[in-house]
Amino acid sequence: MESGYHIKNGTNPPIVNIKPTANLYAMPKYVIEREIPGAGQIPPEQLKAISQTSCGVLSNLGPQIQWVHSYVTENKIYCIYNAPNEEMVREHAKQGGFPANSVSRVTSIIDPTTAE
Repeated sequence: MESGYHIKNGTNPPIVNIKPTANLYAMPKYVIEREIPGAGQIPPEQLKAISQTSCGVLSNLGPQIQWVHSYVTENKIYCIYNAPNEEMVREHAKQGGFPANSVSRVTSIIDPTTAE
């Protein structure tokens, strides 16, 4: 197989076709499903209080866990977190008094640009 590089004096050829990206070093991302009947009817001031509780727990747990954002639906809240492991996500839920009915690690992210 011809690499296009010549080895001189026992030196190694350069490594090619390796493009480090942020994804190689990114913190794992998780989707948390929280079953909360009537979640879509929670008033803004209560959502603010819930958010403040979450942020307080995050502050205590340290910078290795991050809340990215959440989607509130009629009876569930779906939260996106960056964390080193599922256990830390579940600890956040426990300390905050939030349900964590399902915690799933994201393996890929796709969007319309994936089709290009």
